[in-house]
Amino acid sequence: MTEDVNQRFSDFDQWSTQNMVEAMYEGQLVALAALKGSLKDIAAAADEAARRLRHEGRLIYVGAGTSGRLGVQDGVELGPTFGWPLNRLVFCLAGGPEAMTISAEGAEDIYDQGVRDIQKAKVGKNDIVIGIAASGETPYTLGAIKEARLRGAMTIGIANNADTNLLKESQYPILAETGSELIAGSTRMKAGTTQKVILNILSTAIMAKLGKIYKGLMVDMVVSNKKLENRAINMIRDITGCSLEKSRSSLICAHKNIKLAVLISLGESLADSKNILQEAGENLHKALTILTLKGK
Repeated sequence: MTEDVNQRFSDFDQWSTQNMVEAMYEGQLVALAALKGSLKDIAAAADEAARRLRHEGRLIYVGAGTSGRLGVQDGVELGPTFGWPLNRLVFCLAGGPEAMTISAEGAEDIYDQGVRDIQKAKVGKNDIVIGIAASGETPYTLGAIKEARLRGAMTIGIANNADTNLLKESQYPILAETGSELIAGSTRMKAGTTQKVILNILSTAIMAKLGKIYKGLMVDMVVSNKKLENRAINMIRDITGCSLEKSRSSLICAHKNIKLAVLISLGESLADSKNILQEAGENLHKALTILTLKGK
């Protein structure tokens, strides 16, 4: 359906700019509404992905064109936002890394390249492979998903057309049925919007289940500039109730690790803070509970 021509917009290019913009805005609202029926599927995928990723495994994004680029955009943000390690992140993009900035439309038709990219990444049972394709039939993405599943990886398929092979081949299918596009076949519009939102929700839910968020705060954030340093100091103060000066010194002592800095602010040494956090599985909620049980 994403390729269908919508007769309502057959003379779209002749409309006033104001009417064009309003129609595109309405289309985006329709796209977001299409996600409502997929929320349970997203939650189920996030729960299983977090379970597998708790100690090892990687997040692997697969796609072509707009879908592939959206996957890369989602993945690269996990490092600075949640401290997700770069070595636990893989991008399989039809046409290779160059396709991020230069269109490689023909690459999406090469099924075997999808298979080879998964093999090259040495995908295994602890990995999470997310295949993204508006049509649900992109050969490159299908090849990757099928090979990943054969290797025991968890497979998630995100598509905008029902009853398509990507959804059938994925263990966790997520459908956002957005219908025809205002510009026929231009899936960077409604379909692309839903893919971006699904990926945002899915990856954030995974990170939350892995303990990378504490009371709505990004406590695994990478402190890489002055703005983020100030944000981290304020987080530590808000969590512990200590002074800004104590928060600042604790962050320095913790080598800019916010979770460790919280424990240091509460009177623990750096070594003890590391041990407590390790015992808590890197979960700050659990670490603070351990301190409470110790009477601190």
